[in-house]
Amino acid sequence: MPYEGESGIRALLEGLRKFGWDPVLDGANIVGFDAGGAALSLEPGGQFELSGAPLETLHQTCAEVQGHLNQTREVTEALGLGMLGLGFLPRWKREDCYWMPKRRYAVMRRYMPTRGHLGHDMMLRTCTVQVNLDFASEADMVLKSRVSLALQPVAAALFANSPFFEGKPSGYVSYRSHVWTDVDPDRTGMLPFVFDPGFGFERYVDYMLDVPMYFVYRDGDYVDVAGQSFRDFMKGQLPGLPGAVPTMSDWSDHLTTVFPEIRIKRYIEMRGADAGPWRNICALPAFWTGLLYDGASLNAAWEIVADWSAEEREHLHVEVPRTGLATHFRGKKFQEVALAALELSRAGLRRRARLDSTGQDESHFLSPLFETAHSGKTPAEKLLDDFATRWRGSVDPVYVEDAY
Repeated sequence: MPYEGESGIRALLEGLRKFGWDPVLDGANIVGFDAGGAALSLEPGGQFELSGAPLETLHQTCAEVQGHLNQTREVTEALGLGMLGLGFLPRWKREDCYWMPKRRYAVMRRYMPTRGHLGHDMMLRTCTVQVNLDFASEADMVLKSRVSLALQPVAAALFANSPFFEGKPSGYVSYRSHVWTDVDPDRTGMLPFVFDPGFGFERYVDYMLDVPMYFVYRDGDYVDVAGQSFRDFMKGQLPGLPGAVPTMSDWSDHLTTVFPEIRIKRYIEMRGADAGPWRNICALPAFWTGLLYDGASLNAAWEIVADWSAEEREHLHVEVPRTGLATHFRGKKFQEVALAALELSRAGLRRRARLDSTGQDESHFLSPLFETAHSGKTPAEKLLDDFATRWRGSVDPVYVEDAY
């Protein structure tokens, strides 16, 4: 959808104002909302991203997301629009998409093709579900980062839900994940240094200082400094802004311009999963919470991945988007690793024992993932089966069957 028009993105945003969201402006354009801990942002191709408030249980998180989907559906139905839960646009070409009027995206749009071939596809045609989890100390951050980075391909396989490209099978179960392999090598990938001895906050900061910049926000405008050095900025020698030195706000902005499989800020952001159906949205935070927030499960997960080499982790990063749970790894199907990780997650959630009003703990949110792992068939492969049979070679039914 375009931004303007009676049923455009602006109209959708205007419609959401009635629920008490405070608009965020980029110039004269609404580009998101803030609501005291939660936020709603507009992504480059018109995707909507709810950044939920920090909450204590998965029951609360899922209630928040359900409320957001209900609000969005109420507005979209009035406008004749729909919301689709897939990792990659199944039919539309890049030139069919509309760029949203956020000025930082103009900088990225210009720069990305200088670093890779699929940056514009990432911006316009992909959609993900992510979860942010806390760490308690530097040592806790290190262990959680290593486990979650190594097991990110498990999430990519379990949530693989983007098998189509411009109306046809793409050859991948997660074309979205494949896109990320050719966006920008400076700011994407598996971060092998995370597994080096001595990794900690300082090493991650060094990595960020070496990632080329995109922009500096000054006096209400985005100054294009794409490709320039934050280290030069700290010396007051940034070519695009001579004499200026960074603020903490500049550093915070810079931290948002990298897109590896996990991203470290004041929390760890898991980035491996395709968008998908409603029940899978709740399954993603459940999977990672059970693994990382329970000490026994976290340590057991580390035992699984501790001896994986950088080459093996990279193999999974590249191959799982193509072959999913059937990926061959150490003489077995990757399905077995996924099942082992799920069992650890379920045990961790049961030990957490956070109950809802009916007495259920959080482990029930994992049910769709166990179904996928036991079957060995990703959500994408089920879509491909439908494409070849019920849908008779058309992707159009997905706009009905996978709409929220």
